Amino acid sequence: MHASRTMARMNTLAHFEEQRPHLFAVAYRMLGSVTEAEDVLQDAWLRWDSSDATAIANPAGWLTTVVTRLCLDHFGSARVRRERYVGPWLPEPLVSVVDPADAAERSESLSMALLVVLESLSPLERAAFVLHEVFDYSYDDLAAMLERSPAACRQLVSRAHRHIDERPRRFPATGEAGRALVERFAIACATGDLDGLLAVLADDVTVVSDGGGVVHAARRAINGPAEVSRFLLRIAGKRPAGATAEAAIVNGGCGMVLRIDGRPWIVLAFDVSGDRIGTVSQVLNPAKLSHIV
Repeated sequence: MHASRTMARMNTLAHFEEQRPHLFAVAYRMLGSVTEAEDVLQDAWLRWDSSDATAIANPAGWLTTVVTRLCLDHFGSARVRRERYVGPWLPEPLVSVVDPADAAERSESLSMALLVVLESLSPLERAAFVLHEVFDYSYDDLAAMLERSPAACRQLVSRAHRHIDERPRRFPATGEAGRALVERFAIACATGDLDGLLAVLADDVTVVSDGGGVVHAARRAINGPAEVSRFLLRIAGKRPAGATAEAAIVNGGCGMVLRIDGRPWIVLAFDVSGDRIGTVSQVLNPAKLSHIV
């Protein structure tokens, strides 16, 4: 009997671990936080572990529904914290070793620019948009997950689209072209090359810095090539001795991780406008970098 219970729990855990990458992908896009997404997955696991898994016909759908509803429950407290946040808020950066070229259709949904826009949607609009537009769930699926009618879910997605389409389009810097663009940016900053930096910045470029009031960071967005380039070169000139920079995949695109004594100091994510850098997102808040190895 004991062996049977042990085997059943191992199977339960195996089912959950099989779904974990998908569940994390859903939760991260809904919450914009690695830490909060992991907390949601822990709660989902506890519910799954205490359920009668043998009676659940569609474990993947059941788990996605649980994660979705946990995220919706989480939005209230998260929104209060973000309203009190000092300076610009950016998502916790997702640093990975997976080349976005392997999943190009998903990389845009990870971009800092889009995740920031998603913050302005209502919780139901965000959930409906993420589930339908990113993960291809049908309106009937959404109706069951969100406890709304299919028609209401269609309206939620439509409202989300209208809001998103009002904003300038930004895409992660991906592939060889993206890597080359980021490399030129890094070299120009490191060498103080103003002309070289201006050559890679879009006319409507923006820098957003998230220090959370914990570390020194710009409390407003910096806009335009001239002001952005001066700001970036000034910051680069103050880089501490011993700081290192490494290329990384950040939020589905080419980015950088700056370290001091091996610890993450700043994570940079780049979104492009045309063939130039349109947004530079700088995450400096140590609490948002603690998950990065």
